[in-house]
Parts: sequence; C-alpha cells; structure tokens
Amino acid sequence: MNLRIGHGYDIHRIVPGRPLILGGVKFDTDYGLDGHSDADCLTHAICDALLGAAGLADIGHFFPNTDPAYKNIDSQLLLQRVCHELSLRHFAIVNLDATVVAEKPKIYPRLAEMKAALSRSTHLPSANIGLKATTNEGIDDIGRGLAIAAHAVALIAKS
Repeated sequence: MNLRIGHGYDIHRIVPGRPLILGGVKFDTDYGLDGHSDADCLTHAICDALLGAAGLADIGHFFPNTDPAYKNIDSQLLLQRVCHELSLRHFAIVNLDATVVAEKPKIYPRLAEMKAALSRSTHLPSANIGLKATTNEGIDDIGRGLAIAAHAVALIAKS
C-alpha cells in the first residue's frame, strides 16, 4: 500500500459582523473570521493536508482569493472538490487528525458536529477523523482572542 502523509495549517483574524464557521459548523457569535471564502480555517487546513499528501499545490492554487467565484463560498464545497481531485488521482483518505487553536469560543462542545460535517464532505467515517481543540495560553494574537488557527494531518493511500 502506498501511504502518504500531508500537513496543513491555516490562520485567520477575528473580525466583527461575519459568521464564525469552523469545520462546517456555524457558531453563535457576533464575530467571525476574515477571509475571501467563509474563512473556515479548520477546513482549509484539512484541504491543505490532503493536497500536500497527494503532492499537489495548496488550496490557494485551486481556489485563489482573487477569483470572485470563491467569494464567501462554503469551505465544505472546497473540501468536497479537494476530495474529488484526490479521487481523480486514485487516492483514498485513510484518516484525518486536526487541532483548532482558539481562545474563544469554546470549541469542545461542538466537536461532534464538526466531525459529522467533515465526515459528510469527505465520505470518511467520523471514527477516522480525530478532532481536538486547545488554546494558545494567552500568547500572541491567537492567545489574545484576535485570531483562530488550525493544524491538520492527513493520511491517504494510493489505490
């Protein structure tokens, strides 16, 4: 079996007046993340991990922030397209593991919903998706509640 690993990272600043979407789940806040799409940094990190594992260019190459077609797009659609790109190249996702780094809001109570949304978009059983949340202990912009970041690792297999 030809196994390949990829890592992804994304970070976005918190801004008022936008919806906060993480892992395809909308949080009830009066702020969101700044970005061209819906700015779902968790899903973006997963996309980059999958693309990297397949040896492909990053998410910005496939969905440039200069293209109006991707303005405010649901990042779950981007993830579905990334999964399609992998399938065209005969790759199957084995598992995903990701961590959201945020001081606010509390992520843990929504992890099961986020796993379910990511499972639907990837067609991967939720048992094959590891999802965690942590804070940055008051350090830097994330720690001051000014940004949210995510790390992701993907394992894929060539069929």
